[in-house]
Amino acid sequence: MQFTSTRGQVPPTPIDVALVAGLAPDGGLYVPERFPPADLTTPAPSLAAMATRTLAPYFGGSALRGRLDAICADAFSFDAPLRPLDGAGDQLLELFHGPTAAFKDYAARFLARALEGLRDPAAPPTTIVVATSGDTGAAVASAFHRRPGFRVAILYPDGKVSPRQAHGLGCWGDNVAAYRVDGSFDDCQRLAKQALSDEALRAQVPLGSANSISLGRLLPQAAYYAHAAASFRAAHGEALNFIIPTGNLGNASAAFVARAMGAPVGEIRLACNANDTLPRYFAGSDYAAQPTRATLANAMDVGAPSNFERLRHWHENDDALRAAFVAGSVDDATIRDTIRRAPAQHGIVPCPHTATGLKLLEDLRAAGDARPWAVVATAHPAKFESIVEPLVGYTVEPPPALTACLARSAASEPLGNDYDALRAILAP
Repeated sequence: MQFTSTRGQVPPTPIDVALVAGLAPDGGLYVPERFPPADLTTPAPSLAAMATRTLAPYFGGSALRGRLDAICADAFSFDAPLRPLDGAGDQLLELFHGPTAAFKDYAARFLARALEGLRDPAAPPTTIVVATSGDTGAAVASAFHRRPGFRVAILYPDGKVSPRQAHGLGCWGDNVAAYRVDGSFDDCQRLAKQALSDEALRAQVPLGSANSISLGRLLPQAAYYAHAAASFRAAHGEALNFIIPTGNLGNASAAFVARAMGAPVGEIRLACNANDTLPRYFAGSDYAAQPTRATLANAMDVGAPSNFERLRHWHENDDALRAAFVAGSVDDATIRDTIRRAPAQHGIVPCPHTATGLKLLEDLRAAGDARPWAVVATAHPAKFESIVEPLVGYTVEPPPALTACLARSAASEPLGNDYDALRAILAP
């Protein structure tokens, strides 16, 4: 199995090289030459086992092939339960049971173990550069914390993440440093991509990516969609449709990968906040990145989603891509109203991002859609207590891992929206 760039200027590349590089040399995103078929319809005994089944076809020629079982067992050591919501048989796919209470824990842990396995112990440390709109940075920090041979530089938009998210970015220390950027997430993403594309800088210091532009983030996330869909089909005899809260499009792209490999994934709907680049496009407008707007669902505050490049690459033209997805936008007032109603209507307290998915589900049911749907719960609501608790009227207890994170002291450094300033930090 070889990998190419979405921009077509890179020769076929082995997965180990693509994982270490993160971003393709031509500035594109690595994609598999094809989607290999796998048995993703038969339920697996565990999420880790399904992850191995999903990923094995991509790692046939990898130095990690013999260790894939162990890597998946470690990365997917906590479950992704599919739980019924109150109501008409609706489902919630809970992806927030990891160490930083967000879905990104799974793939971040996989990537850390994979890069560790590929690293020459005699090589200088690799610096992982990661832009985050709230949750990615903490997951990457947790996965790489105190891992020999790695440093982590987290870039996040100053004042545009929740207080607990900010704490989760700055509480690690040791080999992890957090930088609060004077700008938006799109600015952070631009700075990270500029660093990863800087050949002169990479000649001085090994760099890696842990954003969803990395194959090591994209491919593992397909596993929990395959696991949930296979389990649901075995129990109910039909495909499960997914509503996925969407920012940078990595999680939704992973659902597409699972379906392309044969998992019984039905329709994929994208739930967006007021940053409506994707809803505009899927409604028929030309694709046009928008300036980022700050919202309650801040981890989805993305005006130029990187993984759109992958989705466009995988479809023959815009018409084919628009036929494959539906996207909806949910504003802050509606997010608040959905959170307020959710305990009585759905039997849960959602985070603001999950609330966008619940709203799209409610709209589908109101329109008479009777198909089975699962809303993807991307983060634990306790990460957004200042938003959620006043709306539901009671305290939302954080899970133990988040409690432990909040008990540590946290610190971050200011960083101007300036590549030269970032380069000076990264250069030896």
